[in-house]
Formats: sequence, C-alpha cells, structure tokens
Amino acid sequence: MSLLPVPAFADNYIWLLHDGRQALAVDPGEAAPLRNALQALGLQLAAILVTHHHADHVGGISELGFAGPVYGPAGESIAEVTHPLQQGDRLQLLGQTLEVLEVPGHTAGHIAYFVGGNEPILFCGDTLFGAGCGRLFEGSPAQMLHSLDQLAALPDATRVCCAHEYTLSNLRFAQAIEPDNPALQARQRQDEARRAAGQPTLPSRMDLERATNPFLRSREPGVIQAAARAPQPAADTSPLAVFTALRAWKNQF
Repeated sequence: MSLLPVPAFADNYIWLLHDGRQALAVDPGEAAPLRNALQALGLQLAAILVTHHHADHVGGISELGFAGPVYGPAGESIAEVTHPLQQGDRLQLLGQTLEVLEVPGHTAGHIAYFVGGNEPILFCGDTLFGAGCGRLFEGSPAQMLHSLDQLAALPDATRVCCAHEYTLSNLRFAQAIEPDNPALQARQRQDEARRAAGQPTLPSRMDLERATNPFLRSREPGVIQAAARAPQPAADTSPLAVFTALRAWKNQF
C-alpha cells in the first residue's frame, strides 16, 4: 500500500491510501486536487473516509460525484456520509483493517481511523497535528486530553497523517515550552529542511510526537513547569490542568 498527502487549499492534506489500482481518500475538502491526483496515478476511488464535519474536510465530496461508500462520524451531521461510524467499528477496505476511534475535542463527534499491521497508519484529521493539536471548537479540554491519550497509546511506528501542514508553527510553540528538549531541536532542523525543499513534514511518527509534542507531554516535569508560567497558569499539576493551560496559551501564541 502506498500513502500520499495531496495538498489542498493553503495548508490542507487529502490523504490517499492506494494499492496502485484503487484508493481510499481521507477528508476531501476540495475536489480538484483529489481528482487530479487520481487521474495522474491511474487510480479508481474505492471509498471516502471523513473525520469531521468542517467544510475544508467535506466540501469536495459532492463535487466529486462519487457513487461509492462515504464513511464518517455517526455523531455529526454530514449529508454525504452513507456509512456512519462509532468507536470500535472496523472496516475491511483494500485488504486493510481500519479501526474507528472516537476522538472528540476539536468537534463533538470527531473520529480517527487506525490502520493496523506492520506499518500502522493513523488518519487523525484535526485532533492531532505535527507537534500540536486542534483547537477546541466544540469539545472540552478533558475530552481532547482523553482523545490525545488514546492516540498516544498507539504503536511507536504509527505514521501520523494529520490534515494540515502546521508543523513548523507548532514547533515554535513547542520550543517555548521545552527549549532544552534535544529531540525537539532535532525535529525542528529536519522539518525546516523538508519545508525549504518543498516537502511535507508529514506523516510524522507516534514515537516522535510523544517525544516532541507538548500536548502529549502534559505529565512531563518540564512541561508542567512551563504550564505554571503560562499566561493563564495551570491551576495545579494534573495532566488536565497542564493541558488546559497549554491549549489556552497556544491559542494566543
């Protein structure tokens, strides 16, 4: 199976997972980039996977005129979804098993898709970003922290397929939280070089996110200390208080 990020809008990615003949498309917010990629690679679209209802993730579906299955969250109203999904559902597509994870926080019904096997893949939409996480538009800090903890428990080698190229801006915030983190410094150099060469920073890996993403590190002493000096300091040293302080800080960073 091949994995390809298709750029859309200013900083979105539509993810393609394909076997050289058929493809799964994740969050096609824009039709033209996906249509062009399928044509260039000679692929037939087998199914569409949707993580949440925002227009930059679903806006291209109707324009595609796709007659096949469209999978999406049961907890959100998305007109194009033909197969609503919830926590624990499993899909068999293109010879792969995809497990559905409910990860609310960014939106109330947000889901992610985990593809197991020797080279696991996570399609996480706007819940987890490279070195960051999504804003809380509909959910609570407690929901988002639980969602991120669920994702952080996935295998080290999991390829993290986020829906936006936000990594460099997120790394600047992460450096403010943990300026002495060597893994973070190495990642910043590598990802700046990738972007300078016109390459995506994604997919990331789950072990890299656990080592460098402050929103997955709310139990680390250095992150706890940083949260205490946030503009809205953490009320205590609990993971939820630390996460809440970090998320509020990032919103105005």
